[in-house]
Amino acid sequence: MPFRLSRSMLTPLIIATALFMENMDATVIATSLPAIAGALGVDPIALKLALTSYLVSLAVFIPLSGWMADRFGARRIFRAAIVVFSAGSLLCAFSSSLVGFVLARFIQGIGGAMMVPVGKLVILRTTEKSQLVRAMSYLTIPALLGPVVGPPLGGFISTYFHWRWIFLINLPIGLLGLVLAGRYIANLRDDQVPPLDVRGFVLVGLGLSLAMLGLASEGKHMLSAGLSTLLTLLGAVLLVLYPWHVRRRQHPLLDLSLLRLPTFHVSLIGGFLFRVAMGSTPFLLPLMLQLGFGLTPFQSGLLTCSTALGAMFMKTIVSRILQRFGFRQVLMVNSMLCGLSFAGYGLFDAHSPHWLMLATFLLGGCLRSLQFTSLNAIAFADISPAGMSHASTLSSVVMQLAAGVGVTLAAFVLQGVASWQGHATLQASDFSWAFVAMGGLAMLSTLQFRRLPAQAGAQLAGAQSA
Repeated sequence: MPFRLSRSMLTPLIIATALFMENMDATVIATSLPAIAGALGVDPIALKLALTSYLVSLAVFIPLSGWMADRFGARRIFRAAIVVFSAGSLLCAFSSSLVGFVLARFIQGIGGAMMVPVGKLVILRTTEKSQLVRAMSYLTIPALLGPVVGPPLGGFISTYFHWRWIFLINLPIGLLGLVLAGRYIANLRDDQVPPLDVRGFVLVGLGLSLAMLGLASEGKHMLSAGLSTLLTLLGAVLLVLYPWHVRRRQHPLLDLSLLRLPTFHVSLIGGFLFRVAMGSTPFLLPLMLQLGFGLTPFQSGLLTCSTALGAMFMKTIVSRILQRFGFRQVLMVNSMLCGLSFAGYGLFDAHSPHWLMLATFLLGGCLRSLQFTSLNAIAFADISPAGMSHASTLSSVVMQLAAGVGVTLAAFVLQGVASWQGHATLQASDFSWAFVAMGGLAMLSTLQFRRLPAQAGAQLAGAQSA
């Protein structure tokens, strides 16, 4: 009997393909940072701007995605997101300067910010309840396979071809997704859309962009020291004004009142510290393996993809661990273990056996996956159905922002250690101290998780196990 895929299942597969393109791209570039830096003629540390610009773009435009899908139609926005992401990929491929590459990555982030939330929205609104679990499982494929395929693929292309092909391979995938989305995805929209909080978007969007650009460009990368400081301060002022603005809006862009819930507050604040530390991984690890240890990008990619394999394994047992020990104990103990394992990366040198590094990265992937899954679950333990949309948006913004701050902070530490040790170029010992510092930051998040009630999320852990 021939296999036939129903239209209801075809839609999730189309969306999953677009998300795979985005997830793979995010991990491919990390492995190729030294090659890209060499081609652009810049210090590899300067490419922190390329990573942070993408993440900040996601944080800025994710809150707009749901409103735009309701206002203009989900299919129209999803296809527009593919076009913008593909255009950003093309610009990345032909960039010849740091400024051009950073701007191209920011454009990519705009497309990525629209693809993920709008894609989930389409599935939730078009899939029957009986098929929803199966449909949503398709969306986990990009999140799981992207980090596995991305590092070795990026390393292979950078080692044996040219890094520009990393971005050009997105074009045929994007074109296919554009055609299929136009044919099979419904153009869902809402006739009763609240007015957009334009002032809130300006305060948050411009504030985050200026603050992160100022922080990431410190060290005289792309901007002068004085201008970087000015942008950071101006962005901080705009962000400080946002809570005052929220009190005057009935439908704010980001609902900060959700922070009054203890579980949501602790998961966001403690989770932010933890995500800042772990967000430095795509920046520090490939640079250490290639610049510090002299590995090729392909060898580096083969080693670092083991973290994603560890994360995939942990997904199969995380529910049983949470049911056995509870959210509070898991978050507290595991944040310490994650910090120690991350600091342990700094003990490696160019002569360390690859099998030992592979095993350590695999363990680190398991521990981080357990922490991220627990944080994502406990954040919504006490959120009402009416507040789910706002909570999801705020959580997503904080997650992307933390990853961007992590890259920036790791670059600061790396530069500081290299300067302190009198190294004109990065050495393996510089990375050792950077991993220790970021691992210590991860352990600091334990202080926030201690504030959780002993039985926090107990009902949720039981439901996950069931």
